[in-house]
Amino acid sequence: MGPLHGVKVVEIAGIGPAPFCAMMLADMGAEVLRVDRPDAVTADETHRFDVLNRGRRSIVLDLKHPAGRDAALALAAQADVVIEGFRPGVMESLGLAPDICHAHNPALVYGRMTGWGQDGPLARAAGHDINYIALSGVLWSVGRKGEAPVPPLNLVGDFGGGAMYLAFGIVCALIEARASGRGQVVDAAMVDGASSLIGMIHGLTAGGRWTEARGENIVDTGAPWYDVYETADGRHVAIGAIEPKFYAQMLTLLGLDPASLPAQYDTAGWPLLRRTFAAHFRSATREEWCRRMEGSDACFAPVLSPSEARAHPHMVAREAFLEVDGVAQPAAAPRFSRSTPAAPTPPRAAGADTRAALGDWGFDAASVDALLASGAAIQR
Repeated sequence: MGPLHGVKVVEIAGIGPAPFCAMMLADMGAEVLRVDRPDAVTADETHRFDVLNRGRRSIVLDLKHPAGRDAALALAAQADVVIEGFRPGVMESLGLAPDICHAHNPALVYGRMTGWGQDGPLARAAGHDINYIALSGVLWSVGRKGEAPVPPLNLVGDFGGGAMYLAFGIVCALIEARASGRGQVVDAAMVDGASSLIGMIHGLTAGGRWTEARGENIVDTGAPWYDVYETADGRHVAIGAIEPKFYAQMLTLLGLDPASLPAQYDTAGWPLLRRTFAAHFRSATREEWCRRMEGSDACFAPVLSPSEARAHPHMVAREAFLEVDGVAQPAAAPRFSRSTPAAPTPPRAAGADTRAALGDWGFDAASVDALLASGAAIQR
């Protein structure tokens, strides 16, 4: 049932990276209970499309109500993990600070997801992915020569530098807690994670192998053999032939004679190489280039839209995508040889499971009735 089967997680609902982290844990078999706010309860069915909320049940608690806060503490007392993604100080103002939760459950892993971190001059400032990757030096490096930086969706800050580092930190802390019997706080800041992701670039720069001039390096579109090219039908293909033997294969499949071209790493010859490659790729359609180059060692791939990616034979063969309640989405990753997780369940509407989930987490019927009657909890 997944490598995290038996791990109990309480997710204090937020947006973006914290739900993504909770989804990752649920995908791996953890029992994750999402605690939504009262204003999340709606009459529509749009929750079906909230892919980040898949794989877990939802209850609604008013954490500003004393009984709602006490119920959340009771859940934390039974959990292995609590996840929250608010600005520093919010959980403290609700009476759900780490020290209070640890008083009820010393072994609890308390995961905190923020952009700027729990401390520092910017800790309480608002921000989004683009701000965090800008400050960490990542955004500077993404873009073409002579052009402005290009935000790489919200993948590097929210999900790569945020959610994945929080998930990694939580699993690390769980392993340590099982040895020590003591929980701890995991402070996952997107500026920290994004900075970590470009550690290689810092090393290359220090070694004189990378320049901070955008679009002049090997993997930032500076090199003509690591770039995207337009095809005859207005589509695109991607080439990443870094190693000489792969570069040689690419030239062969393009029908180019190496003797007639500048050397691969002769940067003065890169403009000529780029013009040559661009002209050749524009001579055929994307599908024609796929038939010629896909599956070779030329480090080639078509640039596919998300819907095209779902239908690609390689992705189909690996069952990389699935459909949950009529919504196409990626399957759980990574994969395991033995402890295979179950397929994810559809996202639940806020409060759809309040009564049942509280009962399963040890609340008796009278206590649940009292929470619902007081408005501290809501059943959709």
